[in-house]
Amino acid sequence: MTVKLDENAAYRELGPDQVLDAVESLGFPTDGRLLALNSYENRVYQVGLDPGSPLVAKFYRPGRWSDAAILEEHAFTLELAEREIPVVAPLVFDGRSLHRHGVFRFALYPRRGGRNPELDDPEVLEQLGRFMGRIHALGEVEPFTHRPTLDLESFGTASAGYLLDSGHLPAEVRPSYAEVTSALLEAVRAAYGRAAPVRLIRLHGDAHPGNILWTDHGPHIVDFDDARMGPAIQDLWMFLSGDRAAMSLGLCDLLEGYTQFHDFDPRELHLVEALRSLRMLHYAAWLARRWDDPAFPRAFPWFNTHRYWEEHVQSLREQIEAVAAPPLVWD
Repeated sequence: MTVKLDENAAYRELGPDQVLDAVESLGFPTDGRLLALNSYENRVYQVGLDPGSPLVAKFYRPGRWSDAAILEEHAFTLELAEREIPVVAPLVFDGRSLHRHGVFRFALYPRRGGRNPELDDPEVLEQLGRFMGRIHALGEVEPFTHRPTLDLESFGTASAGYLLDSGHLPAEVRPSYAEVTSALLEAVRAAYGRAAPVRLIRLHGDAHPGNILWTDHGPHIVDFDDARMGPAIQDLWMFLSGDRAAMSLGLCDLLEGYTQFHDFDPRELHLVEALRSLRMLHYAAWLARRWDDPAFPRAFPWFNTHRYWEEHVQSLREQIEAVAAPPLVWD
């Protein structure tokens, strides 16, 4: 996807006037209230209306997704919403969910509130499992055609290669990073071999607790921006925490709900630490790739320090053993 320089420059300078003008271009009278929400890959704002409840406006980063990929994500979430699965889907106007205002691409969403889920509560985990099972029951029906796959090459090999070539790594850390990532990627490859054949379905892709808004009536699942093809366990493992025993208990609660709506292949449990490792590699490379965006140095001042890279290498080294360990137990 080709991106013009003026699109990137305009995106970095996106301000309140452009946001309000874009929302008003769809016929919504704004009241001037604007709240930037916690998002860095895209720019997301809560916009006050007069009259009416606030909306959420999401402005897409140039070059990240093609229009076709964005619309494919929208279609997936809209279909989930039609099945009364509590996802927050984009609003549709005149048959369109993706809109343009000048060089900007944006979508509007209803505002949904909520709190973080209490992941130490077995009933919460079981309910999360049920909703993820319902999402995956639709996700397996057909593949994405415009969105990528979460795999070792794109999240692991490409991420490590980018950092080794980018100049972000301190010279004295570079050899140890190269050594540890080579060994870790080999361990991840072996884990995929133990899980084979790995079935790929449409996923949320970034199902961490921050993307779950919990209310007294249950969760709202938000932000499908990272939706892609991948193994089902990707949408489950980030709800597990603590030591091995605690994670195994949480897994059983999750799968108690999940398997009411979708089968689960226990071989995918070999991928929990492998996917954690790929996420760690990808996250560091993502920060490096976005470092020329002024929002990133402000939000992540600890990144790119010598201490960060030393701790990152040590964390990756510990993952080699974790990936090779026996999988979690599901009774």
